[in-house]
Amino acid sequence: MNDSTDVYVSGAGEPVARPTHGVPGRSSAQIRHDIEVRRNELSRSVDALRNRVAELTDWRRQVREHRQELMVGAAVAGFAIGGFLALRRRR
Repeated sequence: MNDSTDVYVSGAGEPVARPTHGVPGRSSAQIRHDIEVRRNELSRSVDALRNRVAELTDWRRQVREHRQELMVGAAVAGFAIGGFLALRRRR
């Protein structure tokens, strides 16, 4: 739980929930209201998670954002494969 905002955060640092405090003797209207509030929070959390998953699994966007790393990785893989093939031809 993050002390400054009083919100539970995930391992990735994203807010996931607020602590709940049960109040004895609540009316059914208060309970229904709390359920509706929690339902809306859950809906927003699911939408945010869905958007985050879509963002992270969009491979075209990942390629655009990490083009230089991919080029370096491809060059290293090319040199490694080329060196391996050159060694095999010598035998």
